[in-house]
Amino acid sequence: MMGKEEEIARIARRLDKMVTKKSAEGAMDLLRELKAMPVTLHLLQSTRVGMSVNALRKQSSDEEVVTLAKSLIKSWKKLLDASDAKARERRRGGSLPTSSSKEASEAQDPSHKRPELPRTPSTPRITTFPPVPVTCDAVRTKCREMLTAALQTDHDHVAIGADCECLAGQIEECIFRDVGNTDMKYKNRVRSRLSNLKDAKNPGLRRNVLCGAITPQQIAVMTSEMASDELKEIRKAMTKEAIREHQMARTGGTQTDLFTCGKCRKKNCTYTQVQTRSSDEPMTTFVVCNECGNRWKFC
Repeated sequence: MMGKEEEIARIARRLDKMVTKKSAEGAMDLLRELKAMPVTLHLLQSTRVGMSVNALRKQSSDEEVVTLAKSLIKSWKKLLDASDAKARERRRGGSLPTSSSKEASEAQDPSHKRPELPRTPSTPRITTFPPVPVTCDAVRTKCREMLTAALQTDHDHVAIGADCECLAGQIEECIFRDVGNTDMKYKNRVRSRLSNLKDAKNPGLRRNVLCGAITPQQIAVMTSEMASDELKEIRKAMTKEAIREHQMARTGGTQTDLFTCGKCRKKNCTYTQVQTRSSDEPMTTFVVCNECGNRWKFC
């Protein structure tokens, strides 16, 4: 039977996949399961389910899902507040005198009574969820170190003030959750993130990750969107050229039996000649087989 920690971790992984795929189908059932479970501070820290629920809350447009997620987060924050309060009480109890001894000393020597300082409103404490859990897997640890080094390229993290180690751990955790235990797929995913984050021609990607414009969940699943603007323009031009050649070979052609198709060996072809290079160069001939659709060109 699955333990409580494993069950909560399973729910957290499913919520992360919903956030990645931008789909909240079945989210209410998972949140109700969490609400019915007695969650401790240790379980919150070990499973990071709080971050998963909060990410789902930010993305979802379903009011019921948002309301239930807010309720869960509020109740879990009380656990953190209670733990912090107990820690402060323990520190205060060991370092400060008791109220009875303090009053007695002030009664004996009134001159030692300290003047009351003006009260100022306290700064509200920002409660955050626990950081990425530490992994004992040597491969995963090495991948986190390489991602940290990639994020520190050109020292952009210094000006932005980003914690590269924590951010690298979050990216690696998202990759591991998305691809599972498939070793080759996991390593290929990490390698592609490394090459794109260290690309000198694409510093905008790294800066967007460091400043939070691109979240760890997004960078973990991105594909061609990571490419630099220069590479995107090259790909766009190549696509346009391929479409143009295809259209020229299909429209306005001349029927002929002078060419033999290399695939079906038939001579039912259509050809078109276009000046694709400079005027002193020969024209390019585009040929399409009317039998099997095979296309080729020559000068």
